[in-house]
Amino acid sequence: MTKYSSRYASSPEAVKKYDTQQLREEFLIDDLMQEDEVVLVYSHYDRYIAGSAVPVKEDLALETIDPLKAPYFLERRELGIINVGGSGSVVVEGTTYELGFKDALYIGSGNKEVVFKSTDTKNPAKFYLNSAPAHTTYPTVKVSLAEANKLNLGAMETANHRTVNQMIIGSVVTTCQLQMGMTELNPGSVWNTMPAHVHDRRMEVYFYLDIPENQAVCHFMGQPQETRHIWMNNHQAVISPPWSIHSGSGTSNYTFIWGMAGENLDYGDMDVCKITDLR
Repeated sequence: MTKYSSRYASSPEAVKKYDTQQLREEFLIDDLMQEDEVVLVYSHYDRYIAGSAVPVKEDLALETIDPLKAPYFLERRELGIINVGGSGSVVVEGTTYELGFKDALYIGSGNKEVVFKSTDTKNPAKFYLNSAPAHTTYPTVKVSLAEANKLNLGAMETANHRTVNQMIIGSVVTTCQLQMGMTELNPGSVWNTMPAHVHDRRMEVYFYLDIPENQAVCHFMGQPQETRHIWMNNHQAVISPPWSIHSGSGTSNYTFIWGMAGENLDYGDMDVCKITDLR
């Protein structure tokens, strides 16, 4: 079963006037990881799609949705997958790729058949999905967590000691515009992406995981001089427009998956905001 929804772009001037509920309705994705369903959110920011697939009683096929106006999902799109559950596999045009916890898979455009499977239904795979439009086809590539390009950033003194795992990114996998990776905060650290930044040439989606029970993450967004916040729970995602910061602080350490798309593949191209200039 596949269900989808669409989110339209909002201007920064409009977002200044949003109350808490409207802010959450526009940017928070809180219905992911539904058993035996493919859940997709189609954003009009760079035509990005974020979603999930959790096969339990049956295998799940990646089906096209009406906004794509395409005979199959990947006709003009590429797909990134990171498994945040038990062991599973993804079958792409008859080839099976086994994905353990926190392993990633890139699938290029033109692949008609994509099927999600769990190894153990009592501990199902939980596939987090990101997709962006693609102008050409690149090979399907699996990237395990161990194969990721790792950056150790931050410090305990500033509560942001973390490991950035670059997985679906130019130095590891060739893509059209999609980039994905996973940042793991060390125990005692709670801040991500601080100092904050914006990048006007691409949008981003954050997906939070490894949040302990009864804990939460406060995600910050908005223009640097007009910030807003959204409280988030485990396995929820949030859409970040190009004009918005995307930062967060948790009541415990946690992990988040970042995915982005736009006209720029330069990971370091960002406008950093001084902490003391945030409002």
